[in-house]
Amino acid sequence: MVSPIDIQKALSGIDYPASKDDIVKHAEQHGGDGEVVEALKKIEDREYEGPSGVSSAVFD
Repeated sequence: MVSPIDIQKALSGIDYPASKDDIVKHAEQHGGDGEVVEALKKIEDREYEGPSGVSSAVFD
């Protein structure tokens, strides 16, 4: 199970606002494990203003 901390670690250093594609690419390039990347691939395809928006998209 992916935790919010795993998501935030994988997205550390990303510049917001960020698109879904940017978020997935950043996680892949910055050590996000397979579960984190898969969870991020399932979020809505839109711009995210910050880490809390990404976490909400993953966990809601």
